[in-house]
Amino acid sequence: MSGTAQITRAMQMVAASKMRKAQQAAIAAAPFARLLYRIQRQATTHAIDFTHPLLEARAVRRRAVVLVAGDKGLCGALNSNVFRIAAQFDADSTVYITAGRKGAQFIARTRRHLAAEFAYGDSPTYAEARAIAASARDLFLKGDVDQVQIVTTRFVNTLTQQAVSIEYLPVGAITSLAIPGATAEQVLAADSEEILLEPNAEAILNYLLTQYLNVYLYYVLLNAKASEQSARMVSMKNATDSAESLIDALTLEYNKLRQGNITKELLEIAGGQAE
Repeated sequence: MSGTAQITRAMQMVAASKMRKAQQAAIAAAPFARLLYRIQRQATTHAIDFTHPLLEARAVRRRAVVLVAGDKGLCGALNSNVFRIAAQFDADSTVYITAGRKGAQFIARTRRHLAAEFAYGDSPTYAEARAIAASARDLFLKGDVDQVQIVTTRFVNTLTQQAVSIEYLPVGAITSLAIPGATAEQVLAADSEEILLEPNAEAILNYLLTQYLNVYLYYVLLNAKASEQSARMVSMKNATDSAESLIDALTLEYNKLRQGNITKELLEIAGGQAE
């Protein structure tokens, strides 16, 4: 049992070190992601006579889900909470793009359709996010799917991680999450201020939409990794505390039995001398 406590304590320290780095990356990226979201909404809301395939809302007959999970377990219920949301989508009309080994294992175990599988490390890179975003974007543009959702974990704080399903494609307002600092859709629609895009709206918005989707996915990966490391650190701390509590309880019980045996032997010796 002491060996188990030593192992879980070591894993807790490793997770704590990775957690700090992952949290700092997610927090640092948040202002830029929110700003880019506001720019995207402002530009697409005010763009006149601009249409783009990524903005096209269609009747949803087939859906893609980008499932972001961890590569490893030992992080409490974090992966299970994400899988619970992913399992709510109809298996016959949903294809999955997974990020993380556990996500791919879940899709294989539940016999769902896996369209693509990606890996991302303890420090997610923009290139990793861009590859996942490109896969989802291609499915949507080819007409293979009519909607793309992201199922992931949102980092709140060290003790709280929230499993969420977020709108990804078609590009539009994110209604499933409150975006701090984002202008309400009603305000954008009522604003008649003219926006000038140079060299032209099509060139700017084509570039903006692609970059927005890449950065958005990158921010999702950073949040998922911060959540995973935080959950693992807390889980390993709880395991260490439980092991130490069990060690204390067993040690106390052992000492009681040992003291009882010593007392019994002393009484037997004293009884033999009296005879």
